[in-house]
Formats: sequence, structure tokens, C-alpha cells
Amino acid sequence: MAFASGSDPFPTALKILIAGGFGVGKTTFVGSVSEIAPLSTEELLTQVSARTDSLVGIEKKTSTTVAMDFGRITLSRDHVLYLFGTPGQERFWFMWDELSNGALGAVVLADTRRLDQCFAAVDFFERRGISFVVAVNQFDGAYHYEPDEIRAAIDLNPDTPVVMCDARLGSSSTQVLISLVEYLLAPATGTPSAEPTLLH
Repeated sequence: MAFASGSDPFPTALKILIAGGFGVGKTTFVGSVSEIAPLSTEELLTQVSARTDSLVGIEKKTSTTVAMDFGRITLSRDHVLYLFGTPGQERFWFMWDELSNGALGAVVLADTRRLDQCFAAVDFFERRGISFVVAVNQFDGAYHYEPDEIRAAIDLNPDTPVVMCDARLGSSSTQVLISLVEYLLAPATGTPSAEPTLLH
């Protein structure tokens, strides 16, 4: 596509998925870092859905994502990062294939109170060869585990990063994205980037 003289080309779009189980904080994560008001497809939980989606450990949850969350971060004039939060409930997993098309990488959010909720996302990305990091969302009152303990419990590949975060804080969620960028750059450079300044 040709551009008029003196005009700027459209920035390169970089797609990142934010995945994980039901109620682990994906919508909160996207909202905390997006430079625009995030697009969210949240709906109120009903008694019918409560019988389908277990609320054990997240009894105060009142809404759920039924399609996706969407946010944007401008990295530079030439690069824009698009964040797609996947729905967590099993009945919406069919959407993951479509959302993962063209994804550069992914963040798998985990909740130590319900660690089994992240197994499906880990398996999904491993099977499709999509690089990801596991971000442990540190909920108030949850027991703290070390990254190596999380890695062993999930049976992760040794080189998959495990980082701690608070999805409510933009600075914390940004650090997770920086860890993902470093991990994505590592195969090309041999070592993680020493100065991950893209997302600052």
C-alpha cells in the first residue's frame, strides 16, 4: 500500500492475549494498563450461570466476560500493542482459537487459591507453540508461593517465566508485559533484553 508523500504509515500492530481461568483478573489486568477505555463484554452473573460456573473462592464476583476484553498501549510511533482478554469459562473456550490468530505471545493469569483454573490456558498455548509467561495475581488473603513452587505445581517448561503481579495496579501489569517482551526477545538475542523500555 502506497502512502502520500510526507504521510506516516500505520503503526505495526502487536497482539497479546491475556488468558486464564474464570475470575482470575483478566478484565482488571487489561483495564489497568490500557491507554484507552477498555472494551469489555462483561455481563452480570445470574443464578443460572452460577450453577454452571463455580464461584468457590470468588464468591463476591458479580460479572463475567462473555466474549473478550480489549485494550491498547502505544509503544512508539511505529508500534501499537493490542491486548485481548479471553473469556475464562469453559463454554466460551471455542473463542480462544480465533483470538489467538496472529498473537505474538500471551500472559496466563493464575490465582493460587484456584491454581487449576490456569491449566487449560497453559495447555492451549503450549500445544500451539505460542510463547507465554505465567503471572500470579496476588489476591488479598491468598497464600504466597515462590515462583519455583508455582512452576512445579503447573508443570511448566523450565524456561517459561513465572512472575508475581497485582492486576489492579497499572505499574505491576506493565512489568508483566515487560517480562513477556523480554521472554519473546530472548530466543533472538540469546538473553533477555537488558533494558526493556518499550512499555515505559
